[in-house]
Amino acid sequence: MAKLHVKRGDTVAVLTGDDKGKRGKVLEVFPKVGRIIVDGVNIQKKHTRPTQTNPQGGIIEKPGPINASNVALVCPGCKAPTRIRRERSADGKLQRLCKKCGRAIN
Repeated sequence: MAKLHVKRGDTVAVLTGDDKGKRGKVLEVFPKVGRIIVDGVNIQKKHTRPTQTNPQGGIIEKPGPINASNVALVCPGCKAPTRIRRERSADGKLQRLCKKCGRAIN
């Protein structure tokens, strides 16, 4: 159960799989299993029957989880997928830094 390199709200680029090359925002993070949900990536279809809340029923599309190791964080400064470095700031808090440009990501 390692600490993940992405947080909710980060923009990431998908490195492998059917959605390789796509970019999206992280919607949800599951650190215990090392998976994340990215907007517009790994779209799954679910067939639903008609209910009172959804009288039409039908097919609902929603993004499914992917492994966090299959994405790279997109640096807001250099706009490129990058790895991160963790360092303590002057006030003692841990911050994430872009390995390419050195800019703080938090």
